[in-house]
Amino acid sequence: MKSQKQFNTNLTKRDLDVMHVLWDSEEPKTAAMIVKARPDLTMNTVQAVLRKLLNNNFIEVADIVYSGTVLSRSYRDAISQTEYTLQKMTCEYQSLKNKPSKASILKALLDAENDKKIVKQDIEEIRKFLEDYQN
Repeated sequence: MKSQKQFNTNLTKRDLDVMHVLWDSEEPKTAAMIVKARPDLTMNTVQAVLRKLLNNNFIEVADIVYSGTVLSRSYRDAISQTEYTLQKMTCEYQSLKNKPSKASILKALLDAENDKKIVKQDIEEIRKFLEDYQN
């Protein structure tokens, strides 16, 4: 099995606000661009969060770009939203004293999907995964 980088999954609401801006963007963002995308965040907050996320390897500096007449760093995510979510779920699962079965978790996830076509696709993907996993 492929090993993944491990991240501290304890992000605050503000950390996640900034990460969502980066995850939702195809292009790297400067602090000013993040504030523009999320006017409820102040420049001071965004800059502090960016430093924290950078130090914890959630983001990386993509480039040095002009923001008006000033050179600024632009940032991109270093962990995808999917990777983060899976690691968060795994950590939560591992911390439980009375763990639900993996089958019950899978059933709950499939039951949460309303589109039968997507459920069938998911089941087929799970079948293929299980065949590969057993070999």
